[in-house]
Amino acid sequence: MKNSLSVLGGTLESLLGKHAPASQDASYPQMAHMLYQTRRLSDNLMQLLALYKEVGKPTYPFEPVTVPLGELVHQVASQSRVLLDAKDIRLDLAFSEELLWTLDEDLVIGVLCHAINNAVRYTRDRIRLSIVEQDGMLEFRVEDNGMGFPPSMLEAGAVVGQGVNFLTNSSGLGLFFASEVAKMHKRRQRGGSIRLENGGPLGGGCFVLTLP
Repeated sequence: MKNSLSVLGGTLESLLGKHAPASQDASYPQMAHMLYQTRRLSDNLMQLLALYKEVGKPTYPFEPVTVPLGELVHQVASQSRVLLDAKDIRLDLAFSEELLWTLDEDLVIGVLCHAINNAVRYTRDRIRLSIVEQDGMLEFRVEDNGMGFPPSMLEAGAVVGQGVNFLTNSSGLGLFFASEVAKMHKRRQRGGSIRLENGGPLGGGCFVLTLP
């Protein structure tokens, strides 16, 4: 399933990349939406596979290394570029190129890419990825300029791991995965965390990942 979704996503990216948004034909918005849905499926499947392999447990291969955050941000932006271009969404980046941090690069990139893909659903036309260091903690913020998260999403962010909500059609899978990844990062008795909020520089929804 994962390989089939990768092929489908790659084909859609290739087709979209050959046509600039300004020269859209009738099928362009439909292909852009197909790519968005394919990314959601792929993200969810990867999260399920990671949880099946017990991400967050001592047996999971956790590999923190010291990473230049500029390289990490550019990898995230590169993975998101085609989808954002297809949806005519601008990605703003705010971080220090000189900043280094010790983290599991693959897991953090997965969390941030999923957060950006999720923001595509809520934003009007802008998403902002920012990174700041404060009091020995590193804070990643993925923000949009939409109407903000609905109350059900904010509640889900506050009670990660509380199960499936059939009334809101939310499994909480993405938040649970992000929370497990955050908690794997520990330093001097301090662990990582996630939260959802509304507001910020763009006035919409904010996904926040904090790592020690």
